[in-house]
Amino acid sequence: MDAMTLPSTSTYNLQVPDWLRDCLSAASSTAERPLPDDMNLIVRAFEFAYQLHSNQYRASGEPYIAHPVAVAGLIRDLGGNSTMIAAGLLHDVVEDTDVTVEEIERWFGAEVRHLVEAVTKLSKFNFSSKTERQAENFRRMFLAMAKDIRVIVVKLADRLHNMRTLEHLKPEKQRSIAQETREIFAPLANRLGIGRFKWELEDLSFKYLEPEAYRQMQALVAERRQDREERLANVTEILRQRLEEVGIKCQDISSRPKHLYGIYQKMQRQQKGFHEIYDLAAMRIIVQTKEECYRALAVVHDAFRPIPGRFKDYIGLPKPNRYQSLHTGVIGSHGRPIEVQIRTLDMHHIAEYGIAAHWKYKETGSSHLTRIGADDEKFTWLRQLLEWQNDLKDAQEYIDSVKDNLFDDDVYVFTPNGDVVALSRGATPVDFAYRIHTEVGHHCAGVRINGQWRGLDTPLKNGDIVEIITQKNTHPSLDWLNHAVTPSARNRIRQWFKRSHRNENIDRGRELLEKELGKNGFEALLKSEPMQAVSERCNYHSVEDLLAALGYGELTLNLVVKRLREAVKSKQPIETAEFVEETIAPPIPTPKMPSNATTTKGDPIIGVEGLMYRLAGCCTPIPGEPIIGAVTRLRGISIHRQGCPNVESVPGERLVPVSWNSTQIDNGRPQTYPVNLQIEVIDRVGVFKDILSRLSDQNINVRKAQVRTQEGKPAVIDLCIDIRDYEQLQQSIVRIKKMSDILNLRRISELTE
Repeated sequence: MDAMTLPSTSTYNLQVPDWLRDCLSAASSTAERPLPDDMNLIVRAFEFAYQLHSNQYRASGEPYIAHPVAVAGLIRDLGGNSTMIAAGLLHDVVEDTDVTVEEIERWFGAEVRHLVEAVTKLSKFNFSSKTERQAENFRRMFLAMAKDIRVIVVKLADRLHNMRTLEHLKPEKQRSIAQETREIFAPLANRLGIGRFKWELEDLSFKYLEPEAYRQMQALVAERRQDREERLANVTEILRQRLEEVGIKCQDISSRPKHLYGIYQKMQRQQKGFHEIYDLAAMRIIVQTKEECYRALAVVHDAFRPIPGRFKDYIGLPKPNRYQSLHTGVIGSHGRPIEVQIRTLDMHHIAEYGIAAHWKYKETGSSHLTRIGADDEKFTWLRQLLEWQNDLKDAQEYIDSVKDNLFDDDVYVFTPNGDVVALSRGATPVDFAYRIHTEVGHHCAGVRINGQWRGLDTPLKNGDIVEIITQKNTHPSLDWLNHAVTPSARNRIRQWFKRSHRNENIDRGRELLEKELGKNGFEALLKSEPMQAVSERCNYHSVEDLLAALGYGELTLNLVVKRLREAVKSKQPIETAEFVEETIAPPIPTPKMPSNATTTKGDPIIGVEGLMYRLAGCCTPIPGEPIIGAVTRLRGISIHRQGCPNVESVPGERLVPVSWNSTQIDNGRPQTYPVNLQIEVIDRVGVFKDILSRLSDQNINVRKAQVRTQEGKPAVIDLCIDIRDYEQLQQSIVRIKKMSDILNLRRISELTE
């Protein structure tokens, strides 16, 4: 696109908003004076997007360009500069047209390209997808936010306009998008402090997810509107006169109705009817200074009787999203409760626009300062989410942690030095200790709350002064996992237990690998370059780290052996390769079937037709594993896994080549086989249930279960499960090992009775 022709505003096939019309009109009269750079950027971005989207239409039938224009308008209303507005106009061109990000940079600069590219990547996220993909989408989104917080603001504007026009999509699509909006984007708007986005996103999601309840709330609120407005007008006049009498000049006194979803949530949470909810609307008093906020509060309490327990000071203790205001509940002149909010104009802008109220690049002219800094307290929650990306390996656990963190109200407690620490509601001193520092958590021996000794399981309350007592010889207890609420604290406790069992895990990993590869030359293999290469490829610094990970189940044996073969074949000398290939080859090759072998649907083993046979209890083979038959004196043919130690001493003339019959059917259902697993876990409430849940998800039956616990030590769970084949077993093992509580998982021959 080498040239752009700017038509008259009247020729555009859409309703051009006033702010954009002014820009276009100014551009059409640039002969008299040049257009300012910021306005020029917006005009060029609009024309570029208009031409590219000219033949595209939305589901409603309106021209597609109406959507990016609406998104740009929302960004402008939030106070976004010309760069962000241009990104709003261009946010769909890379995804929906043949234009590349390189062309965007050539026309509009690197900053616009960066925002458009980041928003394009976010638009491809599908949060209702499978668990692991969903977790990966979360991780990428929060990384993008940390690099430039403006990216998610553009995305929120995009989502808000899509929600406003959702009625044109199919019902199932409406519900899917609304669910995603309620779970992810509305909480994100709240965390960024953009109240006007948050309320509308919640109400629109409410409309499509619970349409009957939404219509009922609309009717109830509308029914009492006139009565409510009369009462609030009377209270407003009384307060205005009282404030003028004491010399407080109000910027504004007004009331606004609470949004529908907020009222509905309160009814559900408090189990109350609509008539029992008193704060359907809030009085808002806006004054000039912080000092006048507290003076105005005294006037309100003097004019109307305050309701005990209904006062909150968010000025002295702001919310994490920077929200500041005084909230109080009083009995109005008509005997009905009223909520009153008092704030300054700056506080009001932050309450409405959040992070957008004071863009950092506005203050300094440097866009790179939109990156989240380590000292930026208002983004503690975002840094926490980024930390969890490395700490939490299990996808479901990470997703649950993200959603909990986005929705959770915070508790504010103080260190003995007066520093404020924000924690999730329900947090305990264990969470507080690990928030201060990992080592403080590891060596926590006790706690004083408000000067009194308390237990480590004590829930913290707003305003508590918390002092952690540490001792060098103290270390985490398994009970702490039941006390800790925050995922970061729980994960650090688990990691400590994994590291404390490091030597045991190394020995276990060495034993597993030696059993697979054989003893001959094993020690030399561990010190070889291929082994070190495998460690580095698996993101471990040393072979010992690799063995420890193998020992506590973070890596699978099959993966290590596979990568070792690859390393040997691609990089190492011939003599080493021959040695390793010989070492890691199966001890017995897969047998070829005799030419007269027959296949029957009812017999699971081929090669033993008409003969008595049994599956060996020493190795419990299952379909998909290479097997070998051994002729016994009294029990017919014993079927073993290839490589079973008990087969090594059997003379060759007593070995029978056998294989699994892949077509065998048992009454129309696949036959299952018992497999015994022994799982070593960090003992916490619910861990056994979580393991069973993962097995249930794969329709795996548990024949027998035994749990052994010992105070202060990991628990041991013995399971006998019904498995269809080797592939299903491996899938089950991988799913269980991804749980962060699992220290070790191994397959054994028999359960302890």
